[in-house]
Amino acid sequence: MVMDITDATNMPKAYSYMPLPWMLGTFVGPLVDGSLSRPVDRFPEIFGRSKLLKIYPYLLPCAVPAIFALVAWLVTYSRFKESVSTRVSLWELIKRWLLRQSYAKPFLPSSNALAISGVANSEEVSSKPLPLCALLTPKVLTVAASYVTMALFYMAFSSVLPVFYSTPIELGGLSLDPPHIGAILAVSGVAHGAFQLLFYARLHDRFGAGAIHIAGVGSGIPIIILFPVINALARVHGLGLAVWLSVGAQLSLATSLVMCYPCLALFIRAAAPNHASLGVTNGIIQLVVAGARIIGPASAASVFSYSMQEGHDKWSVYYYLMTIAFLAVGTSLLLPRDPSLWADHQ
Repeated sequence: MVMDITDATNMPKAYSYMPLPWMLGTFVGPLVDGSLSRPVDRFPEIFGRSKLLKIYPYLLPCAVPAIFALVAWLVTYSRFKESVSTRVSLWELIKRWLLRQSYAKPFLPSSNALAISGVANSEEVSSKPLPLCALLTPKVLTVAASYVTMALFYMAFSSVLPVFYSTPIELGGLSLDPPHIGAILAVSGVAHGAFQLLFYARLHDRFGAGAIHIAGVGSGIPIIILFPVINALARVHGLGLAVWLSVGAQLSLATSLVMCYPCLALFIRAAAPNHASLGVTNGIIQLVVAGARIIGPASAASVFSYSMQEGHDKWSVYYYLMTIAFLAVGTSLLLPRDPSLWADHQ
């Protein structure tokens, strides 16, 4: 929707405001999860008699965000307005799909809307969505590859981070409890959002979306290197100043990784063959990226669990994450310095 209501001149500025809801979510979410886990043990005077929460100690921290998601869906469905005009209602589309009816005629503007006759064929084509096969251009495939590898790395890193924090030091982690983990993730989420809000538009104007994206995925390499460094410091010095400085450095580097998302949104807009196909183009890329967001956490958690077993290399998960990071850097180099270089050749 941000792509629909903005253009290339104000889209970077608009995306700099996107972290505001994310800041709230990343601040409240980890705090809720960390505070409400095992409520029977933490709040016996309130939940001590609940047999359900004794059997399922993580039911409450899972139910709270689920309720928030349901409320968000209801508000979106009832109050949100479409950013583009639609000729067919949602119910009509559902009925046609159920009845297996195909569109007999393409949608054409009404005669009252045609103020000027003799519109050029090229202009007519550019105002209509293109078929699926025509959308799979080299530009779209390049953005999709870069987005997939970046999302795969980010989701894998995000899933390993709290597990690393909770794993005992002797097994390669930091031995932190859920409240401390929630507080760390909440503070880092606010810091990431604030930095993007204050500096993303300026950095974009100075360096361009391509350079910011390359720097973001490139930061994944030192981010992964810091995992064993943090654990080594914890083994030698305990949870002292050196460990917390390293944790802060790792989370600070993750800030540049978060800024890859608005950069890729600009490239998606520039890669779309025409404005009418922007929604479909974004949908195709998001569909592929959704697969990466599923594979990333599942694969990273599995490799981490494998590496923690006796007799296995404890650095296996870091080798895996480093491989994904290098793939993300490689695909990012295929993108131009500025999305406008693609848009100018449409």
